Amino acid sequence: MKITSLDQVESIPMRMEGAAGVLKQLPLGTADGTPNFSFRVFTLEPDGHTPYHIHDTEHLNYVLQGEGALVDEAGTLHPLKEGDFAFVSPGEKHQYRNTSDALFQMICAVPIAYE
Repeated sequence: MKITSLDQVESIPMRMEGAAGVLKQLPLGTADGTPNFSFRVFTLEPDGHTPYHIHDTEHLNYVLQGEGALVDEAGTLHPLKEGDFAFVSPGEKHQYRNTSDALFQMICAVPIAYE
């Protein structure tokens, strides 16, 4: 069993090509003994965004704070706000963007291979 608080987890800048203004935290993952899924927390600064990318597995997301958008393959922005859940199917091209002047923060649960 493990209990942690997000303020106790290191924030690491995302340095992937196509990412801007994104911090990543890993409050629960393989280092904690999770056998199947990990919880990652991404914090996007105003105008920040993740890379426009594809995974071969699902992503389960929950917005902790702020307002942003999930961008689909056609470039359509699907608004997200605090309290929203989002599901990205395997093979679905996507990007997350902060569309506000405040921080946008979300949990992203993925199979451990994508920590």
